Amino acid sequence: MKRIIQTAGRDQLGDFAPKFAHFNDDILFGEQWNDESMSIKTKCIVTVTSLIASGMVDSSLNFHLINAKNNGVSKNEIAAIISQIGFYAGWPKAWAAFNLAKKIWIDTCEKEDYSSSIMLPIGEPNTMFAKYFKGQSYLYPVSSKLGLYNVTFEPKCRNNWHIHKATSGGGQLLICIGGNGYYQEEGKNVIKMQPGTIVEIPANVKHWHGATKDSWFSHLALEIQGENTSTEWLEEVIDESYEELD
Repeated sequence: MKRIIQTAGRDQLGDFAPKFAHFNDDILFGEQWNDESMSIKTKCIVTVTSLIASGMVDSSLNFHLINAKNNGVSKNEIAAIISQIGFYAGWPKAWAAFNLAKKIWIDTCEKEDYSSSIMLPIGEPNTMFAKYFKGQSYLYPVSSKLGLYNVTFEPKCRNNWHIHKATSGGGQLLICIGGNGYYQEEGKNVIKMQPGTIVEIPANVKHWHGATKDSWFSHLALEIQGENTSTEWLEEVIDESYEELD
């Protein structure tokens, strides 16, 4: 079994709550998730069940649903699991979970058709950053050395507001290579992106990007070198604002 390594605790809470970060990364994921007395698939099912039953139908559940899919839980299985939970934990919780799950277990043929229409692979599910995305995204490393990636968003998927911080230089370059998407800086109008659209994102500017409601969307993302660079992830793009976009 491939060992699971988690750094989210230290990445997000290392300075603020180092002991909690240690428990999250080293104990929960480092030990519990790597304990071979239970299969990873079963652990995924137990975790999803626990989150839905407790009413945690947010980005945490989205992350663990993606993890469940990646570890062999089929669309039919997750539908049966959530249905069973609905009877014992509450119908509204099941409805909320289904709204997340149906976006993750999207029709495979649709994904393959889109993937074959662009010049680069869409890659694997973007599990490492799933908590910062609403909907399913994929990541393909074009050149890890250059920091160049193909990021693909399923319809309606978008990332949270975020900032590429730097004391000098920095920022990011986006080049759309497939589908249709949006880019928006705080306080400015949305830019519609289609194949060939190039967006230069300045450092220290709050922004988001993602797919339109009815189209897949892929862009190359190139991190611009700078000093003291980091990415600060912020709040979600609210549904009301997104749904108003043309």
